[in-house]
Amino acid sequence: VLLEKKLAGYDALNLTNTEVSEKYPRNAELIKLAVNKGFIKKDSIGKADKNEYKDILTDFMKKNGYKPRPELFRQFINQKILRASYTNNQLQEILTDFWFNHFNVSITKPQCAEFIPAYERDVIRPNVFGKFNTLLVQTAKSPAMLFYLDNFSSSGNNSEVSEAMNVPQLNKRLNPSKKALNATQVKALEKLKNAKKNQGLNENYAREVMELHTLGVDGGYTQQDVTQAARILTGWTVYPFGDYGTGALKKTLDRIGEDKLTSRGFVRDKDFLFVPGRHDMEEKTVLGKKFAAGGGYNEGVELLNMLAHHKSTARFISRKLAIRFVSDDPSEVLVAAMAKTFLDKDGDIRSVLTTMIYSPEFWGKTALRNKTKSPFELAISTVRGLNAEITQPYQLYTWITKMGQKMYYYQAPTGFPDNGQYWINTGSLLNRMNFGLSIAAQRIPGIKVDLGALNNNHEPESADAALATYSKLIMPERSVDETVKRLSSMVSEKGLAQRVDEAAAQKQAASMGNSMNSEDDLIMTQDTRKKQNKGQGVQGQGNYTMLAQVVGVIIGSPEFQRK
Repeated sequence: VLLEKKLAGYDALNLTNTEVSEKYPRNAELIKLAVNKGFIKKDSIGKADKNEYKDILTDFMKKNGYKPRPELFRQFINQKILRASYTNNQLQEILTDFWFNHFNVSITKPQCAEFIPAYERDVIRPNVFGKFNTLLVQTAKSPAMLFYLDNFSSSGNNSEVSEAMNVPQLNKRLNPSKKALNATQVKALEKLKNAKKNQGLNENYAREVMELHTLGVDGGYTQQDVTQAARILTGWTVYPFGDYGTGALKKTLDRIGEDKLTSRGFVRDKDFLFVPGRHDMEEKTVLGKKFAAGGGYNEGVELLNMLAHHKSTARFISRKLAIRFVSDDPSEVLVAAMAKTFLDKDGDIRSVLTTMIYSPEFWGKTALRNKTKSPFELAISTVRGLNAEITQPYQLYTWITKMGQKMYYYQAPTGFPDNGQYWINTGSLLNRMNFGLSIAAQRIPGIKVDLGALNNNHEPESADAALATYSKLIMPERSVDETVKRLSSMVSEKGLAQRVDEAAAQKQAASMGNSMNSEDDLIMTQDTRKKQNKGQGVQGQGNYTMLAQVVGVIIGSPEFQRK
């Protein structure tokens, strides 16, 4: 109920892709709309005063109900923070994060950016406990993935665009040898040139679906398999809406009529469209399996299902899940057991997770606290552990980014690496400590914590007492004796927060000394280590400041960084 209230004001979260494109137009489309409605003169584009130009566009957006695209992404990012912070179904959110990262798409690619909210909402989130092949096929058909890995433009030799270009009447109209082209003809010719440039086979998705989504880099496929798979997936594109889809395709669909698409071999599934005129109809062979000539949309589905049920996929996905939930280097015994379940249970994710959870390796001492939290995990575990009230979730996102994880903006299709070494370096650990000290001291706007309430408003008598008490409260079910001993001098160190803040801002470890040879050492200032070695401490400056520093240091401690 609380989560629903928090999300109630986010009006963009339930919009369809079409509604998003209409309400949050790209800059180029916005200018075009403003010109068409007479707000901007066409010949003034790029010539007018920038501020004046911006004011005119802003006024145009307000009067016509358009909103800036960054607002869409802000709502999307905020909902992720709020869901993770307030949900009662934490595993659902963890798996949504895992599978989004596995089938990564990025806001850094403008063409796919606006489709990402619906991608997570409609494709990833509902299927995180289901069959792997469902996830695979649905991601392959989504506009976000089609644009991100360019499969939307991949076509065979019998491309619909080529056919449109060969229409004699059109060639006659655009023949510059007969008469000078007018502005309309020049524009039409330009569109055809762009369409021609974009047509042809594109192997990006076929390569990544094998290497990253299913078989893995050592999964036994060849470059020839990639090329053949790409041919099978030609014609998989996005149904034209708004300013999407090539002009030739839009005209073809208008000519055929929506009611006759199926009889002509087209397949439409919401925003997905299979175009038979773009599909390579010849015979193909992938991983030794022949796909007969004349196949259409179904051979693409057959290919993806074959990849989803391959033994290399079972191992690759099982190992990746084990890395996420158990350790950076899971045992072969565990991976093999999970892979067997994957194959026996038709790629059922819930069953694979059950095998993992009931394995001795999952509960073994070597797996306990083996993993390092990502910045996102650190931030969420902090606000949940401190029972924080979040009114400005984007402030938390800013800190997560500062700590090294700009969610939804990871450019490579690999997604964020899932290993501790990627997250841990001097700069990131300084920022983690700075985050802990800042949130405990109420220095992050819109994030409110009541530290006293965590201990039933019982005031600790000293910094040492606070450290012992709050270490157990914030890290329950852990042995905190070693942590308390390690942090005892740090909790009373004068000026700690200021020094950490300055060092983090400078992105260097000027005050960290030169003897940094472990993660634990990295988060402690040189003064702290000296005092710890001498067993000395300094009394805190008042109870509130003292308690905030104690809690901040616990959050920034090596023990809290682990999960």
